[in-house]
Amino acid sequence: MVHGTREVVHFNVTRCPTDPWAAQQLREATPYCQGPRYLIRDNDDKFGKRLAAVAKGTGIKVVKIPPRSPNLNPICERFLGSVPRECLDHVIILSERQLRRILKEYVEIYFSRARPHQGMGQTMPAADSRSVRNVDGKIVAIPILGGLHHDYRWTA
Repeated sequence: MVHGTREVVHFNVTRCPTDPWAAQQLREATPYCQGPRYLIRDNDDKFGKRLAAVAKGTGIKVVKIPPRSPNLNPICERFLGSVPRECLDHVIILSERQLRRILKEYVEIYFSRARPHQGMGQTMPAADSRSVRNVDGKIVAIPILGGLHHDYRWTA
């Protein structure tokens, strides 16, 4: 997640996150060595030597936060709290594939394009031209995640 824009750069799902898996996710999130300057992480075992080696190879400085201090990474912690509260607590998950599909729709459509963020002045991370108000049109509700959430837009 990009700190300034709240944009989710990459996500994935696994039953057993390990250091090699986390290192591969960092590779996928930083193609062609185009990554952020810093990677803020906690002290979980899944962030080990392989992840540190990938970060060093792409020029990313790894910043570890102290144990039991989620307030030092509040944007990511807020996102990780929103995912179950706004999405997963309302859906029965039957497989990793289904979970990946649901999270993709939540992240790419609802979280990034439809849900306003208070920390960003009620704007969206990936706002597009559809957010311009048309006073002559009507407001329509576009269902997201099978109607769990809605995106409200002005029609032409």
